[in-house]
Amino acid sequence: MTHSLLGALPALCALVALTACGDQGGDPMRQYGADPYLPEPQNYLLPPMSVPQEVGWKPGETPTVTGGLKIQAMATGLLHPRIVYPLPNGDILVVEGNSPGTTPFRPKDFITGKVKARAGTAGKGGNRITLLRDADGDGKPEEQTILVDHLHSPYGVTYVDGTLYVANTDAIMAFKYSLGQTQIKEPGIKLADLPAGPIDHHWTKSMVASADGSKLYVGVGSNSNITENGLDVEEGRAAIYEVDRLTGAKRIYASGTRNPTNLAIDPETGRLFAVVNERDEIGPDLVPDYLTMVQEGAFYGWPYSYWGEHVDVRVHPQRPDMVAKAVKPDYGLSSHVAALGLAFSQGEKLSPEFSNGIFVGEHGSWDRSPVNGYQVIFVPLVNGRPEGKPVPVVTGFLGDDHGTVRGRPVGVGLDRTGALLVADDTGNAVWRISSEKSAQ
Repeated sequence: MTHSLLGALPALCALVALTACGDQGGDPMRQYGADPYLPEPQNYLLPPMSVPQEVGWKPGETPTVTGGLKIQAMATGLLHPRIVYPLPNGDILVVEGNSPGTTPFRPKDFITGKVKARAGTAGKGGNRITLLRDADGDGKPEEQTILVDHLHSPYGVTYVDGTLYVANTDAIMAFKYSLGQTQIKEPGIKLADLPAGPIDHHWTKSMVASADGSKLYVGVGSNSNITENGLDVEEGRAAIYEVDRLTGAKRIYASGTRNPTNLAIDPETGRLFAVVNERDEIGPDLVPDYLTMVQEGAFYGWPYSYWGEHVDVRVHPQRPDMVAKAVKPDYGLSSHVAALGLAFSQGEKLSPEFSNGIFVGEHGSWDRSPVNGYQVIFVPLVNGRPEGKPVPVVTGFLGDDHGTVRGRPVGVGLDRTGALLVADDTGNAVWRISSEKSAQ
């Protein structure tokens, strides 16, 4: 980074702030569902930003939950918790990680990185997995241990048949693991390489096992917003892979998914679902992030188009042949919410209201004003498909004036009692939401 650019940084950041004030987004509810509102795209020298200042949680503060539920901190003092993963025996795994760090490819990367760090994105990641043991189900773990350490920007995790699989940013690692173990001492074995490299723009690698456990599905994000780093660095990216669990052989299962940040299997049908973060810098109401059942062999548009055949003119060369085959997602989540968490509900254990649907963790926007996301929502399922209006379940992460942020929800999961678990990566906590009527 040159001295001239460093000297100009305050002025550039001020310009970013001013552009944020000039472009106001509309009602996000217009962009939830199968037919979201899509305005005309806009162009910017620098993207409008609206980034709340990260302030953390004061003692005794918690997020807010909808009526009939209660919330408590299950774990605090973590190092950027990203994913919560309940094991079959009831233990909870918490993946703590952050970006491995990359060299900014363009001056704008440096500027936007500095601005977004206001919201706590630059916190130190633990590069580890912590185990929480709550044997009596009261939300207060009797035991907390570091299960495995010295990982390389971990994110996705899944357990199948005596093996714990961890998706580092550059590879799937397999660890021998017996349920009940509180520490893994043996080194892992690399099952398969994953696209990474010196840029590694979207570093998180989400992962889930198929219903029968024979396959692993892994989400790999793009290496740019919209190919501004060149098409060569996008080779093998913006895709969902199917990996043979025994051999490590892999193939692209679906493509054109800009950043598939979380994956889950419908327990009723065995079908694969994903939440995907869409592109930025063409307006506060473009493009809606989405939730979808993933169709094998489908192309979801990135980079050439969005929401089916809506062409992105910034991409060169244009590919009308690819646009023509682009599949529309099932359900819009509104623009720039940064959907990161995904978990199917478990009947009426938490509440009759949430008996059949999907919980989605919305990490929150950085390039939209008013800000959007910063909550956990519930999306109903009808005949196995997301449908209807979302229901806010966990809110209160933002300050009252939306100028500050206490925490940001990431991964979500449900423990064996049906309680909802939420990883808060800037609050460095795991929150547990349960029914007020449930016995503790």
